[in-house]
Amino acid sequence: MATVATESPVPSHAQYGECRHISWTLTNGQTGDAVQFTEFFDKCVQFSGTFGAGGTIRLEGSNELTNPSTFHVLTDVNGNTISVTAAGLYQAVETPMWIRPSVTAGDGTTSITAQIVARRGRERSY
Repeated sequence: MATVATESPVPSHAQYGECRHISWTLTNGQTGDAVQFTEFFDKCVQFSGTFGAGGTIRLEGSNELTNPSTFHVLTDVNGNTISVTAAGLYQAVETPMWIRPSVTAGDGTTSITAQIVARRGRERSY
C-alpha cells in the first residue's frame, strides 16, 4: 500500500536556487507514492524514526513515463545503494523520472520518515 507524499513549501532564494521538500511516513512493508524530480538535479534524502527489528528503507527510482511499475534502488555518491537500516542523510546520484521510498523489512514498531530536499541550481524565470 502506497503512502501519500506531503510537500512542504520552501522559500526560494536566488543564491541557492529553487527547492522542493517532500516527506513520507512509512511502516513495515509500505511504499511511498512516487514523485517527479526530473528538473531538480540535486537530491538529498534523510531517513529518521523507529526502524524496529530488521527495519530497512530504500530510495527507488523509475524512468517509466507514466504509471511507473518497475523501480530500482538509487545509489549515493560513493556508488552504494541507498538501502539502509539506520537513520542517516544521503545524496542520490541518479535523476530518474520518478522517486519513492520503500520500507522492505521491519516489525510492528517500524515507523520511518523519509524526507527529500531537491534543489534546482538556479531560480526559474517566469
